[in-house]
Amino acid sequence: MNPSPQTRPGGASAWAAALQAQWWRPEVSLAMRLLQPLAALFTGLAACHRWWQRRHAPATLGRPVLVVGNLVLGGAGKTPTVIALVQWLRQQGWQPGVVSRGYGRADEQAIVEIQSGATAGEVGDEPLLIYRRTGVPVVVGRNRVAAAQALLTRHPGIDIVLSDDGLQHHRLPRDVEVVVFDGRGAGNGLTLPAGPLRQRLPHPLPAQMLVLYNASRPSTPLPGAVAQRRLSGALPLAAWWRTDASATQPLAALQGRPLLAAAGMGDPERFFAMLEQQGLTIERLPLPDHASFSPLPWPVSTTDVLVTEKDAVKLRPDQVGATRVWVVALDFALPPDFTEALQQRLSSRVDRPPLSTRR
Repeated sequence: MNPSPQTRPGGASAWAAALQAQWWRPEVSLAMRLLQPLAALFTGLAACHRWWQRRHAPATLGRPVLVVGNLVLGGAGKTPTVIALVQWLRQQGWQPGVVSRGYGRADEQAIVEIQSGATAGEVGDEPLLIYRRTGVPVVVGRNRVAAAQALLTRHPGIDIVLSDDGLQHHRLPRDVEVVVFDGRGAGNGLTLPAGPLRQRLPHPLPAQMLVLYNASRPSTPLPGAVAQRRLSGALPLAAWWRTDASATQPLAALQGRPLLAAAGMGDPERFFAMLEQQGLTIERLPLPDHASFSPLPWPVSTTDVLVTEKDAVKLRPDQVGATRVWVVALDFALPPDFTEALQQRLSSRVDRPPLSTRR
C-alpha cells in the first residue's frame, strides 16, 4: 500500500515520530537527558501559567464541574471515559452537559453548541462523537469557562458540567479531576520536550483527583482504578450514521477476510491488538491523531476497512465508494471502586444532596 499524505514519512512529522519514540521508552535515553534543561524550563513556565490561570479563575460556575484529561501529551482514552461518565451520571439521576475544545475544527475560538447535522470539521471529532453517543448538550470552545457559561445559559437544567480534555485549562474551576492513562503510562517520566508529560506526576495524589487506567493494569505508580474495555461488534458505516444498532455484526463474522484496520488516535496499536485478540487478521494503517480522512488514506480498491468511532465521524457513506467500512465501537465500563470514589466526592458538595437521594 502506498502511504497517503497523512502517513508519508519525512519532514517535521518524521522528526516528531522519532522524538515520541524516545518518550515512550521506560528508560531515559541520552538524547532525552540532553533535553532535560529545556524540560525544566517548560515545567517552570507551566507552573507559572497554572498559577496565573487559577488566580484569574471564577470561584464557581454554580454547578459541580468534573474535568477529564491526561497528564501526557496526546490521547489516552479521554473520549470513551467522558462517554462512560455521562452514561453513569445519568443513571444516578444527574443531568450532565459537556464542554470541549473541539480540536481541529475550522474556528477553535468560536463558542458553538453541537446540533444534529454538525460535522467534525465544524465542531471537532471527539465532541461530535460524545454528542452522538450520549445525546447530552455539548458546547465547544477553546475558552472552557466561556463554553461552560454558554452551556448553562442555554440549558439551565444541567446540574453537572463535564470538561473533556480540560485538565490543563486551570481557569475552569473544578470539583473532581479524572486523569486517564493508557498502557504506555508516563513513558520515561519526564516533562516536555524530554518526555511526554505535560506536568509532573503528582505526589501525593490531590484529594480531588482520581486516576483511571485505560489499560489491563496500572501503568504508573499513581493509585487508581482499571477500566474494563471490550470491542462490542462491527457496524456498517451507513448503519452507524443512522444509529441502527440492529445491523451490528459480531467481530467473529469478519474472521477469514482480508481486513485493513485504520486508526487516527494517540496509540493506534491498542486498537489493532484488540482486533487481533478477537481472531481477526488485519493489515495495520496507523494514522496521526485527529487524522482528517480527506483524502481517504487507503486505495479505492480496498474491500473491507475497520475504523474506530472517533474516525467514523469524519467519514460519510458516499465518500468511501465500494469499500465496506465497518465501525468498531469500544465499550468502556467504569469499575465499582472508581464510581464509589467519584460518588463520595460529588456527594461531599455542601450545595448538593447525596446522589442516593436524587434518583
